[in-house]
Amino acid sequence: MEEDISMNTDHFLGKIIQSDLEAGTYSRPIATRFPPEPNGYLHIGSAFAILTNAGMAEHFGGKFNLRFDDTNPLKEDMKYVRAIEVDIRWLGLEPEVFFGSDYAEHIYESALHLIRKGKAYVCDLTPTEMAMYRGTLTEPGIDSPYRERSVEENMDLFRRMKAGEYEAGAKVLRAKIDMKSPNPTLRDPALYRIIHAPHYRTGDTWCIYPMYDFAHPIQDAVEGITHSLCSIEFKDHRPLYEWVMNELDIREAPKQREFGRLNITGVVTSKRYLRELVEGGFVSGWDDPRLPTLMGLRRKGVTPESIRRFIGDVGMIRTSSTVDIALLDHAVRQDLKSKASNVMTVLEPLKFVITNYPEGETEWLDIENNAENESMGKRRVPFGRELYLEREDFMEEPIKGFHRLAPGREVRLKGAYFITCTEVVKDPGTGEIIELHGTYDPDTRSGSGFNARKVKATLHWVSVKHSIQAEVRHYGPLLKPDVRLTESGNDWTSLVNPDSLVKITHARVESSVTRATVGDRFQFIRHGYYALDPDAGPSGERVFNRIVSLKDSKPKEAGK
Repeated sequence: MEEDISMNTDHFLGKIIQSDLEAGTYSRPIATRFPPEPNGYLHIGSAFAILTNAGMAEHFGGKFNLRFDDTNPLKEDMKYVRAIEVDIRWLGLEPEVFFGSDYAEHIYESALHLIRKGKAYVCDLTPTEMAMYRGTLTEPGIDSPYRERSVEENMDLFRRMKAGEYEAGAKVLRAKIDMKSPNPTLRDPALYRIIHAPHYRTGDTWCIYPMYDFAHPIQDAVEGITHSLCSIEFKDHRPLYEWVMNELDIREAPKQREFGRLNITGVVTSKRYLRELVEGGFVSGWDDPRLPTLMGLRRKGVTPESIRRFIGDVGMIRTSSTVDIALLDHAVRQDLKSKASNVMTVLEPLKFVITNYPEGETEWLDIENNAENESMGKRRVPFGRELYLEREDFMEEPIKGFHRLAPGREVRLKGAYFITCTEVVKDPGTGEIIELHGTYDPDTRSGSGFNARKVKATLHWVSVKHSIQAEVRHYGPLLKPDVRLTESGNDWTSLVNPDSLVKITHARVESSVTRATVGDRFQFIRHGYYALDPDAGPSGERVFNRIVSLKDSKPKEAGK
């Protein structure tokens, strides 16, 4: 791990764990876990949960587990397992890996234990009927007509469910708690359901599968988890977690405690919405840099260190909170400013011919790789008679406040010389400026000590002969401003921002990037931070994704 993930523990979760340590609540080390269902990909919200659990374990000298909650064969796949493991390692973690499906026999025996105690029963109500019997937030539920089946009958029916005698949905095993509880979660929740589908790890061994709320506490107990740290939406489920622990007589039972869910302005973190965007073709895939998936952020060029920095800046939250995406951008800039190599890139090239520079000559200039980190050294940059400048850096009739190149005006080229524009060449048909001519002053070479006169602007540039063509991709918000998503039926065609991806196909980059490998990060001077993408452009040219612009707006909390 490149950076220590230990986090500030002077908050409610840290105090809970510290109190348990001082009270001697557990005779085993502190242990936390992250239990994703392998039915999708991790995103920035997942990283908050992962690093919260891992950070607590790290701080208190305990252990952190990755456990796949794979108890639904209809949705789960090994490809998600592999992707999640890659993401976890990318974040800098090497947890021990467990699978909930490995505890299938243990969870089944736990269900039998509850039946024997008279705490679980087999119910024949359909899902629609169960919903009707459950009641509402203001009205109590109604007991199932099958609630008083005998222990013997329930044992027999449950074993027959396991043997595959019933169709999916025909029966469920339910906990016998309290249909009049003010917490609907405790109104005889389902513990097991019938699913006739092959499991990606256990095949056809099982046709009954435990519900998450039943499997989760048992899995925690088996692994010796002490603190099951969950996001806030599981708070109403905590009494069921504790009921399972109590009824199974678990000693030194794990404690479920909740923290706030992290949301970011303008970012879609709902797994269902993300799937609709991917499957609908509104993005190029789960690793599209416009998505907040960890694989998308990684492809965009975001570093794991910046994600840890961002989550550290957010701190611990008790309730669901929304923070400004500027806070994430700020963390990325802070991480990259001293580690990304600076290179010159011209996005909209305009040729400049230095008429008094010798034809065919190439001069090599030494330019620093990072102005904030001298240890990164310098690079050799070729300079010659023909250069590309940024089109926006020239104005034929400069407006007030424009200090860059104009006819008759002198500016400095970064790391090179002063130049002056003497001629503007235009297309005779359109009047468009197609080329500039000018002169340079050989006495003004950077580093020579020249100070006889000053200029108001320094421009970046590349050599026409030596620079390479590249495609540069700029990413904006995926959705249009002020979009409000509904539970279902979102018309993504009208919601997706058509300018969320802008491709600049004719950029020119310093030849030094030809040695770059996928994922290498650079600061394109004046334009932002960029990373080399695994794609190639239409003509085989290199593709660079903008990670973040150079402009750093003040990050703030957007709301709660």
